Amino acid sequence: MLRLARIALPIVAVLVFVFMVGATLAVADETLGYDFRAYHGAAVRVLAGGPLYDLSFEAAGGFGLFYYPPFFAPLVLPFGLLPEMVAIWVWTVALLAAFLAGVAVLPVSRTIRWLILLLAGLGWLVAYAVKLGQVGPILFLLFAIGWRWLNDPGRVGWSAGLGTAVKLQPGIILLWAVLTRRWRAVGVGAAVLAGLALIATFVSGPEAWSDFIGLVRQVADPITTAKNATPGAIAYQMGLPADVAYLIQGATAVVFLGAVLAAVRWATEDGSYLVAVVASQLLSPVLWDHYALLLLLPVAYLCSKGWWWAVAIPIATSLPLLGLGPPLIYPGAFGIGLGATLWVGIREKARAGLA
Repeated sequence: MLRLARIALPIVAVLVFVFMVGATLAVADETLGYDFRAYHGAAVRVLAGGPLYDLSFEAAGGFGLFYYPPFFAPLVLPFGLLPEMVAIWVWTVALLAAFLAGVAVLPVSRTIRWLILLLAGLGWLVAYAVKLGQVGPILFLLFAIGWRWLNDPGRVGWSAGLGTAVKLQPGIILLWAVLTRRWRAVGVGAAVLAGLALIATFVSGPEAWSDFIGLVRQVADPITTAKNATPGAIAYQMGLPADVAYLIQGATAVVFLGAVLAAVRWATEDGSYLVAVVASQLLSPVLWDHYALLLLLPVAYLCSKGWWWAVAIPIATSLPLLGLGPPLIYPGAFGIGLGATLWVGIREKARAGLA
C-alpha cells in the first residue's frame, strides 16, 4: 500500500496543482494580474519619464498601488515595454515557473517535494498569488535556493540580496548571515543591492527613494490597514483599542526577533535559516493572507524531520476551509511554523552534539 501511495503521489500532486491553478486563472477575469498591473504601471511611468511612485494613495491594498522598494524597479522595467496583457501572461508564466523551480530545489526527499506540490494544489494561496501576479512565488524560489545551498555564500548572498530588492523583509536573511558570520554572503548581497540601487537611481531619479519612504509611511499601517493579518491588526479587528494593538504588534515583533537570535544560537543552520525566513514575513507591517504560501518551506523542513503533522499548517488555510476559521488563523499559522521550526532545529542540534 505504501509503495502504491508513493507511485500515485506525483500523479495526484500534478493533477491537483494543475486543476487548482487552471481553474483559478480561468475565472480570474479582471483580477488577473491585479498586483502586477501596479508593477507594470510603475514601469510604464518611468519609461515615459514620470515618477516611479504615485503618492496619491493613502492605504495599502488599493488597485494600482506600487510601494515596493526602488531596488525592484530595474527588475520590472523590461515589462513596461510590453503591452499590458502580454506582460501579465509573461509574468504569470514566470511566477508558475519560479514556484515549481522552488519546489524542485528543496533540499528534502523526492516524496516530500511531491507532497509540497500536492499541498500547494490543495490550498489556494499559490494559485491566488499567481492570479494576482504577486511576488510570493519568486520569494519562495529565492528562499529555497538559499536553503538548498546554505553552505554556498555566493548563492545565499545573491538570493537574499534579490529577495530584499523585491521586498525589504527578506533583508532579515542578510541579518541572519551577519549573525552566523557569513561575511561573503553579506558582501554578495550588499553588492547586489548596491548595483540595483545605482540602476534604480539612474532610471527613476534620486527622488524615488524619498518618495518610497513617504509612501510607505502613508499606506503601511500595521494596525488599521484593512484585511491585514499582523498580530496587532488582528487584535484591533477583534475590538481592542488601537494603542493596545500597537503594543501587541511591538511585543510580538520583539518575540519574532528573539526567535531569530535564539535559532542562531541554539538551532541547526537550516533550522535557523528557516526561522529567519518565517520571521521575515511576520515582521512585515502588512501581512496579506497569501504570504502564507511561504510556510510551505518550514512545512517541508518539518516533514523531512518526521513531523508529519506539519501538513495541517497549509491545510488549515486551504480552499475548503476558506472563511471558516477566524482571522487569527494566518498569524497563528506563521507562529506555529516559526515555533515548530525553532524547536526542531534546537532538538536536531542537541542530538548532533550528543552523537
